Amino acid sequence: MAKVISEMETQASDDSKMVEIKHTRTMQDASGSDVEVLDFQESKPLGGAIADAEAEKARLEAKLVEVEAELVDLNAIKDA
Repeated sequence: MAKVISEMETQASDDSKMVEIKHTRTMQDASGSDVEVLDFQESKPLGGAIADAEAEKARLEAKLVEVEAELVDLNAIKDA
């Protein structure tokens, strides 16, 4: 799922900037052409969005370590 992130227009200071995040996916229409479909959109404070992205990055990095260990085990079996 792709995300389109943009700054929201507000009259507030830099400390309270808001972002709009549109969660999209690509589907095919009846003629077979790819079209972008909006699943949902959300608005959140910039600081919260950054914190969420950092947490997701940490989760994915931990998952990558697990997958790399699995590959080492599988390659050891293959090479045995």
